[in-house]
Formats: sequence, structure tokens, C-alpha cells
Amino acid sequence: MHTASLLTLGFAAVAAAHGDHSTQKVVEGPLQSLWYNRVPGDDRGAGAESVFSGITTFGSLPFRPCLASDDIKYDVAFIGAPFDTGTSYRPGARFGPNGIRQGSRRLPLIGTYNVPLGTNPYTSWATVLDCGDIPVTPYDSAHALHQIEEGHYRLLSRKPSTGADDKGPALGGRTLPRIITLGGDHTITLPLLRSINRAYGPVTVIHFDSHLDTWRPKVFGGSPSETAKINHGTYFWYAAQEGLLRNDTNIHAGIRTRLGGPADYDDDGYCGFEIVEAREIDKIGTDGIIKRIVDRVGTTNPVYLSIDIDTLDPAFAPATGTPETGGWSTREFRTILQGLQDLNLVAADLVEVAPAYDTNAEQTTMAAADMLYEVLTMMVKKGPLGKPVAGEL
Repeated sequence: MHTASLLTLGFAAVAAAHGDHSTQKVVEGPLQSLWYNRVPGDDRGAGAESVFSGITTFGSLPFRPCLASDDIKYDVAFIGAPFDTGTSYRPGARFGPNGIRQGSRRLPLIGTYNVPLGTNPYTSWATVLDCGDIPVTPYDSAHALHQIEEGHYRLLSRKPSTGADDKGPALGGRTLPRIITLGGDHTITLPLLRSINRAYGPVTVIHFDSHLDTWRPKVFGGSPSETAKINHGTYFWYAAQEGLLRNDTNIHAGIRTRLGGPADYDDDGYCGFEIVEAREIDKIGTDGIIKRIVDRVGTTNPVYLSIDIDTLDPAFAPATGTPETGGWSTREFRTILQGLQDLNLVAADLVEVAPAYDTNAEQTTMAAADMLYEVLTMMVKKGPLGKPVAGEL
């Protein structure tokens, strides 16, 4: 046969192989049930092999480019905000979203049923996705914060997968999805609260941290420029100034920082926070910490939950921007989070994970992932957002 004829036959075979796929028969095989990246350990059967394949998402959740299409629907979405130009000590939290996702790879290895909370957040009513990251410039902090606010609001303001026609607390009375943000340094909470305010108005904030983060700009590092005034120690001061917080319902927990002086507490009170110090756990235990938080916050107010990983002692989470000794253990903190399951959580963030300072065992990123697993479970267990009875501002 001539060479030309062989080439003709070859091209014909290639054309046939890449022709109309709708007419081709799918070949079943021993691995067909694993294609592709199914959540392992759920009611569809084990599939732990998929944990090590595909792109790294939070807990091996499906990835969707949610910012690229308004047609993508979800009930809970994870989104990254890789920003760290507001840090004062160690940089590196811009790599936090990827680090947290890496720390979460093991979550579905055996199963995703949350024993203490009695719920599997992966297989219940909710559509849960990882939406990737908000594009954030590393060159202009002011513009980066604007990007974070607009990206978050674009995800927050669309109809959820479930209960889209139900009456909810915001945006004309319709139900909204919940967004969990992977930080990033703690400065990102300000644009996130701005986004939340556009949907809900002022919200109650539960702030887990070793630091107050309510310092006036002139106290926290001076104010060489308007951009420098907003950083990971002043964002709550700005949030209070802008009317983003509900009066006298907000609370810090895990606080153990050194202060510039007693006046720091005056500024904190001005911002509307109550303080639960980390050391109080020695006297009142985890149950006492939970009670303090619930009594302050109430069970009906829309609640924004912000978690700084430095709430944990550096023995459990060394990879953070400003570590402080004397913090809680991972077990204590998870127990406290589980005790908040009756609250009306509308959104959350976890910040200040700087993976470059972690151990080879990934103990910080793994702890961060476990905290967010608790948060996700609480949101799913609560059901679609209803219409909470808000108190007076």
C-alpha cells in the first residue's frame, strides 16, 4: 500500500475517534464507579482513591468558577482571599487559602459525618462548592480590598440552590447562600463585612482571636498614609465607624494579647465588643466560654463568625502572622465551636494562616481545615437561612 493511502487511513481513524461523541458508547470497567473525584465515605460508597487525584479543593468538594458565571448555584460556597499586605509581623497569609485546602485533603478520606454535631455536611440538603479564589492584586492594598468586597458580594447576592423562593432576612426578603472565606490576613474581614452589610445591614460579630483588632490607626503603627491605616489590627475600628456592627452584641474570645495600655480597652468598648480572655477557660471551662458567647450574641441575630488561627496556642498552630502563647488547644476550640450550633451564622472567615511557618506535618493548615469543617457542619445543620427575628440596633 502506498504511503499516501496509509496516511489517508490514519487520518480517517483519527477523525472517527474525535467525531460525534454523542454516538459513542461509554465503556464500563472496574474503575467506572470512581470517575471522577467523588466524595469518599458517603452514602454513594467508598472512593478514597479520589482524595489524591484532581485539583486540591476544600475537603475534595467540587470546584466551580463561581465568579465567572452567575448561573452557578450553591447553598454554601468556599472562596479564597489571598491577601496579606495588612500584616504587621510575619507575611505569608496570601498562601493561606491554598494551605487550608491542602490541610483539608484528608477530611473525606474515611468519611465526612460529624459525630458531635450528628450531621454529614457533604451529603445533606445543601449544595456545597469550592469557588476558587477572588483575584487579588498584591500591589495595591486599597484596590485589593475593593476586589475582595465586590467578589464576595457577587457570590453572596445570588439565589441559593435551595430555598431560593423562601422569605429570608435580606435583599428584598429572599434567602441568601452562605459564604465561607479562606484568608488571607485579618484585614480582609473589613471588606467582607462591607459586603455583608450590603445584604443584611449591621450584623453581630463573633471574633475568635488572640488580639483585639480594634486599635485606632494612630495607636497601631501610626498612619503614614490612608492605605496604611487599614490593616489587620485596625479593621474593626473602621467597621464600627462605618456602622457595620450591631451595637452591644459583638464579642471577642480567646484574647490574650499585651496592650499599649488600659486605653486600648476603651477603644474596644467604643467598637461594641465584650471580651472573653483565653485564660478564663481555666475557671469556667469550655461550657462557660460557650455560654458567655451565646448570652451575648443571642440565637436570632444574623451572626458573622471571624476566626483567627492564632486563637490556638502556637503549639497547635505555629504558622500564623502574630503568634501568642497561652492559647487554647485544638480540642478545646473545636468543642467551643460545636457549642455555637444554634446560632444564626450567615457567613464566616478563617484568617492568618501562613503555611511557610508550618511544620512538615501541616499541623496549622490541618487545624484550620478542621475548624472550617465544624463551621460548615453548623451551617448545614441549621438548614437554609430563614427569617431571623432581629433585635433593636
